[in-house]
Amino acid sequence: MAALEIRDVHKSFTGRGAHVHALDGVSLVAAPNEFVSIVGPSGCGKSTLFNLIAGLDRPDRGDICINGRIANGHSGLVGYMPQKDLLFPWLTVLDNATLGLEIQGISRPNARMEARTLIDRFGLDGFEQRYPAELSGGMRQRAAFLRTVLCRRDVMLLDEPFGALDALTRQSMQEWLLSLWDELRPTILFVTHDIDEALFLSDRVYVMSPRPGRMVLELSVQLPRPRDYHLLTEPHLVQLKAQLLDALRTGSSAGAAA
Repeated sequence: MAALEIRDVHKSFTGRGAHVHALDGVSLVAAPNEFVSIVGPSGCGKSTLFNLIAGLDRPDRGDICINGRIANGHSGLVGYMPQKDLLFPWLTVLDNATLGLEIQGISRPNARMEARTLIDRFGLDGFEQRYPAELSGGMRQRAAFLRTVLCRRDVMLLDEPFGALDALTRQSMQEWLLSLWDELRPTILFVTHDIDEALFLSDRVYVMSPRPGRMVLELSVQLPRPRDYHLLTEPHLVQLKAQLLDALRTGSSAGAAA
């Protein structure tokens, strides 16, 4: 049974006299414990798709299935980390991290106890009482991801979490994320504009077309784990990158899936 399955999802918006066809028959599957990435041009509907999966909106047609059950419009079933970390500036790192648990009804002492078991693993030991303004960009992302993990969901949505980071910090965060994923093994659906990032992190990569968004390519990344950045220079990966670039450029499934 798939951890996440999107079945022929359509979504349009109407407002201010304009009609926007955002998604046109989108389908994808993520197996339990799989790392799946989506790449596509700006405005192709990736964030709309994440809002539908998170239950913040409903599809016009089609179904969102989580662990085998239709979940259209049902929120709280997945962990969702949007593009910006959205840490509350008046809360400490620890209080930001435990907010989701407290909303679920976990007492503050128990929520803090659970968060402290992961603080060191997230590279935040000694920063529990710091405020977001006192943290680097990478540490803010770690704190936001800790909050997402503490929501205790099997499926996690990560929407360009490293997009605003510099190249060196981004590479470090990618390696850290892989090591953490290997330890915790959630199902991750990851949005990025960076093809190298998608290939380095993922078991499979989907390519979306320009709006209205459609999946035009599904690519299996059959590389050994654990991974390091030397893999990005291997001929097989260069070939995969060429397929992704071709699908992005043409917006069609001209490249065959590997």
